[in-house]
Amino acid sequence: MLKRFSISLEEDLLEKFDRYIQERSYENRSEAIRDLIRRSFVKDEWEGDKEVIGVISIIYDHHMRRLQDRITEAQHDYHHQITSTTHVHVDHSNCLEVVIVRGKAKKVKELSEKLGALRGVKHISLSMSSTGEDLK
Repeated sequence: MLKRFSISLEEDLLEKFDRYIQERSYENRSEAIRDLIRRSFVKDEWEGDKEVIGVISIIYDHHMRRLQDRITEAQHDYHHQITSTTHVHVDHSNCLEVVIVRGKAKKVKELSEKLGALRGVKHISLSMSSTGEDLK
């Protein structure tokens, strides 16, 4: 059930918000506000070490000695947090590993940092996602 409420904003803040809405192709202010509220709840889950989901993307040098073994070892150390992995050969020298993770935010971040610290990893990103509700 939808509930209505009203808010008051300074004119310049509302103009900025309307540009934000237009740039992101929201249909209306309500949908944009709902999205911002949801995003805030997801952020709170990550900061509060709640049960979360996410994606770790790793680009690394395929020719770096034992790097693939170290990536696999790290993944085994965190096997309870890993739902799935996908390996893509980008070109002759580079690979992309995509790791779908689920668990306590602290452990997921730990895994991402451990993988990112490995010599030969060129880029890593953690996309922190969630429903904005406790996943348990």
